Amino acid sequence: MSRMKFGIFMAPFHPLAGQDPISAYQRDLEVIQHLDRLGFEEAWIGEHHSAGTEIIPDPMIFIAHCATQTRHINLGTGVLSLPYHNPLWVADRAIFLDNLTRGRFMLGLGPGALPGDAQMIGIEIEEQRTALEDDTDVLMHLLRSDEPLTVETPRYRLREAKSQYTPYTDFEIGVAAIASPTGPRIAGKHGLGMLSVGATAAAGFDMLAMHWDVVEERAKEFGTVADRSRWRLVGPMHIAETKEQAIEDVRYGLMDWAHYTQKILAVPHFRAAGETFEERIAWVNETGLGVIGTPDDAIAQIERLQKQSNGGFGSYLIMHNEWARPDAMKRSYELIANHVKPVFQGTAGRLVQAEQRAIGDWESLDGRVEKALAAASERHFGKKE
Repeated sequence: MSRMKFGIFMAPFHPLAGQDPISAYQRDLEVIQHLDRLGFEEAWIGEHHSAGTEIIPDPMIFIAHCATQTRHINLGTGVLSLPYHNPLWVADRAIFLDNLTRGRFMLGLGPGALPGDAQMIGIEIEEQRTALEDDTDVLMHLLRSDEPLTVETPRYRLREAKSQYTPYTDFEIGVAAIASPTGPRIAGKHGLGMLSVGATAAAGFDMLAMHWDVVEERAKEFGTVADRSRWRLVGPMHIAETKEQAIEDVRYGLMDWAHYTQKILAVPHFRAAGETFEERIAWVNETGLGVIGTPDDAIAQIERLQKQSNGGFGSYLIMHNEWARPDAMKRSYELIANHVKPVFQGTAGRLVQAEQRAIGDWESLDGRVEKALAAASERHFGKKE
């Protein structure tokens, strides 16, 4: 497996409702620019249309906005709610973004996270996951086949449909895996990547190995490849130089975020526990949901997930939130870049070896340099005499 990648999963969360959206969008852009400078590999941006807190309705537009203002980071829909869209237009826009970004675009798919979104456009909540499976079949035909497609569903009708565009690259496509086996079924059938959005929640953590088993079973059934390097695990994480400082940092926004998950977001598999600040800190740290602590705590969390996955995964995505003020949040990402990423990417090993070698050679080399300087002085001044 290739070295682990790091990135963020940006809903984005902006609780509580009532903030200036222009300012919020600017903060989101600046976070992605910051990650780009730090060497993070990926940022995935969500699609939401209700509840007033997750406020990007079209991640593809936001990706196009960010792409011109970043250099290296890959940008993905995290995720695009496929049952809300005509698959032909999704295929066209995905290929378009792949060309515009010169290969930095990634397409993440899901059934739709907020029940209020589906309700407003007349999609029954009970139908969303079946719709995702059916619509992914259609989308993958449009992306991979030269043959026109005719199909009719309760949500759209295609007649001899075929995209007129050619991809710039074989861009990454992933599907969300949360509390059901739908995502793993789709990933295995089509040979896609997988984003385990609820990987660190109790139910998601317990299902990690089972989800990958489903991917492998379906891949074998349909003759595709189950590639662990394309498996991304998502979880919240805020770190500082000390655990005490990290806890103090999240006094800024943890309570509002927890209130959103408990009283506004109708998604039972990702709901904060506790009522007091201390109870909610314990819910994050003691249940294994995430990390509010130090770089060492972050390393231990990822190692724990590696073990639970029963074979490893390819990327760790930090569930981006605004638990802390922007300066503290950016400092957390700096600490992850400098002290957590190198542990799993092996980028600092030779630097440490070089330092240890220099320490071992210091005494002998230092003495030789001192003698060489003295000899040079003696040669110069000795001639003058």
